[in-house]
Amino acid sequence: MADSVGDGGGTRGTPMAGAASFEPFFKMWSEWLANNMGSMTTVPGASLPWLTKPGISTGDEAKPLPEGALANDPLLSALDKVWSANPLSNIVPIDWAEITRALQTLWMREMSNPQRAMQVATEYNQRLVQTTMNVWTDAISRFWGMPQQEEEEKGKPDPRFSSEVWEANPYYRMLKETYFLATEYLLNEADETDGQGDTEEQRRLKFHLRQFVEAMAPVNFLLTNPDVLKRAFETGGTSLVEGARNLVSDIEDGSLSMVDASAFEVGENLATTPGKVVYRNELMELIQYEPQTEQVYETPILFIPPWINKYYIVDLRPENSFMKYLVEQGFQVFLISWKSADESMADIKFEDYMKLGPLAAADVARQITGSEKVNPVGYCIGGTLLGTTLAYLAADESDEKREAFGSPTFLTAMLDFSDIGDQVVFVDEPRVEFMEMTMKELGYLPGQQLSNMFNLLQPTQLIWSNVVTNYLMGQKPPAFDMLYWNSDSTSLPRDAHQWYLRNTYVENNLKEPGKVEFNGRRIDLTKITGDVYGVGTRKDHIAPWKSGWGICRLTNGNIRYALAGGGHIAGVVSPPEKSRGYWVSDGCGQYETADEWLENAEEHEGTWWDDWTAWLSSRSGEQVNPLEVGSEQYPPIEDAPGSYVKRN
Repeated sequence: MADSVGDGGGTRGTPMAGAASFEPFFKMWSEWLANNMGSMTTVPGASLPWLTKPGISTGDEAKPLPEGALANDPLLSALDKVWSANPLSNIVPIDWAEITRALQTLWMREMSNPQRAMQVATEYNQRLVQTTMNVWTDAISRFWGMPQQEEEEKGKPDPRFSSEVWEANPYYRMLKETYFLATEYLLNEADETDGQGDTEEQRRLKFHLRQFVEAMAPVNFLLTNPDVLKRAFETGGTSLVEGARNLVSDIEDGSLSMVDASAFEVGENLATTPGKVVYRNELMELIQYEPQTEQVYETPILFIPPWINKYYIVDLRPENSFMKYLVEQGFQVFLISWKSADESMADIKFEDYMKLGPLAAADVARQITGSEKVNPVGYCIGGTLLGTTLAYLAADESDEKREAFGSPTFLTAMLDFSDIGDQVVFVDEPRVEFMEMTMKELGYLPGQQLSNMFNLLQPTQLIWSNVVTNYLMGQKPPAFDMLYWNSDSTSLPRDAHQWYLRNTYVENNLKEPGKVEFNGRRIDLTKITGDVYGVGTRKDHIAPWKSGWGICRLTNGNIRYALAGGGHIAGVVSPPEKSRGYWVSDGCGQYETADEWLENAEEHEGTWWDDWTAWLSSRSGEQVNPLEVGSEQYPPIEDAPGSYVKRN
């Protein structure tokens, strides 16, 4: 999701530079495969050119590929030509120029202390020798039926190497262990050679090194993936033909297929909670869901989703629909469905999202229900918009709409952008300028660029697993509702997104009282008071929970804060049947840090949904008989999910 910002590849904020930037890594990649498909060199470590070039001499350097090796290998030759032509930048949006820079930076750090570098290389080689001996000793023991020494596994097993061949076959096991050792070496060196601590530059370095090692995993290549070779043999090569067809199809579509899109249709088997569109303007449609209980709470919920994704992540299928759950608990629910931008929306401002979004929606919801207020819920960037809106209203004591908003809830929302996790890679000045140039030309930021960024935050799950399934195994991707939603991207209007990038990720202005101003009103988050509920998710890679927890210190609200298990999506979409547990406590503002809060929070089993609805119900007024959907002033326009959600 918001699940946020970035272009998938390129040199310092430009698209991928093509053959010039990729060539050295393609050859490095090919050499790695060639060496591991052949015999090991006499000195362990020499067969890993991405360890020794650039880097540390091991005394027996890996020799370059023979002339014409690429041309003689059909797969590698095809890949080389494809990357040179660069049609895959949207499918596998790896930034090879930045990876090159990261490796060069690491090499320069190592060379600043040659003695230490040699010592580390020696230790690595010793570990590789020991690993080699262990693997072949185990293989001999298996062959003779002798008892084998059981090794204690460290951490969770890597699902990429779940096939039993990776353990049973000594060649593949050695390949796997060598990869693990080299990966550990590279990432450890990034930490050990850093003298600056946890800086933005260090995060960028480690991010691109992780991109590199995940791209280099042997499971990602035909010749070093036993499952792929087995399937090719069993199908007589048909799987490779099907994989090539899948690749051509994805190149034509301009994106990596992650899901069987034919299995889903919005309004048919997704976003099916009954409701009506009761209001529409140039920026959003307002959906009112039909009551499902004999009585409903008087104060309605106004749900504000992010506009960088489609809203139906909270209304997927009936069994995991957040909206269905809420109406079944007796709440009246209104939800904003944002319009995906096109060139006609270039001049839409951030304040338009505020006025045409929650402010307009609150007026409609109050008129239809007769309630004096709504209880707003902001998810991700929708929460950032909600916080801005509440501070905007608080800045003018004469504004009657101040009373229109009751007790707010912030779901995985950031108001302080000091720590944005790995997203820092995508919002440095050159990249932001490139996005601004793109938006200036088109009038909007294409959704595919955002999708690429999100995918790079989880490359194994969202990129390489699909590369293996689609192109190497020749299979169709699975039918998975969350992946379908993840692939259904939206575009963002130029002016609004440019303001958002600059004032949040780049300059972090929202947290500074009075630094942001709309219509003469200075935004001061400290003026947000009253009862507030906040939710973070422990494994959030989009909005790190400690940043979201900052609402406890930025506002003067009486905040009950919950930390859910799971990530940015699964932690929020957490029905009772798939609960991950949570931590919760009142008065989070009394603690200085998020870690201190967590030490004092109570841990619970189940889902935070139950805790939140109990909190919200006591702030939602009396229970009353439900009214018809819509009103004379705002009659239903069409059935939910409406039209805007179906725009691309």
